[in-house]
Amino acid sequence: IDNILERSIIHIILHFLVPFIVAKTAWKELWLRPFIIMTLTFVIDFDHFLAEPVFDPNRCSLGFHPLHSWPAIGIYLVSLFSPRLRIIAIGLLIHMVLDGTDCFWTD
Repeated sequence: IDNILERSIIHIILHFLVPFIVAKTAWKELWLRPFIIMTLTFVIDFDHFLAEPVFDPNRCSLGFHPLHSWPAIGIYLVSLFSPRLRIIAIGLLIHMVLDGTDCFWTD
């Protein structure tokens, strides 16, 4: 397996593993709903379809895609203060942190 494919597989796994760990830690027995909600925030990657090419393993998503922009991240941070949006905000911020790690691995 080449380095880019390996990184991509690990990246996708982390998008499920990290929300699972957060949900199990923060919500104990009631972890399933928060886990599903945080995992569903993965749909934020639909903004990748606006880019050419859609997938570039060496592109830093943060600041490039509209829903990965700094103003959007600010909205996700502010959403932490809303009890109704908190789980979604946590999921989106986890997603941004994980996507941000790609910024350090560009070739």
